Amino acid sequence: MDMVQLVIEALKFIFPAYCANAIPVITGGGPPIDFGKKFYDGKPIFGKNKTFRGFFSGLIVGTIVGLIEGVFFEGYSLYLGMLLSLGALLGDLAGSFLKRRLGLTPGDLLPIIDQIDFILGAILLSLPLSFGMLSHHPLLCVVVLILTIPIHMLTNFAAYKLGLKSNPW
Repeated sequence: MDMVQLVIEALKFIFPAYCANAIPVITGGGPPIDFGKKFYDGKPIFGKNKTFRGFFSGLIVGTIVGLIEGVFFEGYSLYLGMLLSLGALLGDLAGSFLKRRLGLTPGDLLPIIDQIDFILGAILLSLPLSFGMLSHHPLLCVVVLILTIPIHMLTNFAAYKLGLKSNPW
């Protein structure tokens, strides 16, 4: 497989996670997923920007993207889309949890973690269904990680310019 094909496969593979991670910026709001509770350290668990509406809309949209990919591409399915999406959302929550422990407020920048937390969650949670695909293309995860950093930065900047985010990261 040449590099162009590998990039296309990487983007196709991770697209449900990208969608699941992006949709909460548009659809979020409402009650926070941590109910505004504090962790034992006195800091918020996840913060006010992680909401039930954002989480479930991300899960639904990412899963639907996986279903659509399953119609067009062999090896893709509703279930893979769901695991990638759920993993992305849980990875993002883990990143927020870490940021709160470090004393960062919602919207503060934590380089690298902000760009890849959702990808790591997506890859890990999808392993039961994607292991064959990933073992067949061992560089797929590396390409996904490399592509995600600039893509995430560009999409966040676009969301900022559109007024969907309060900061460009």
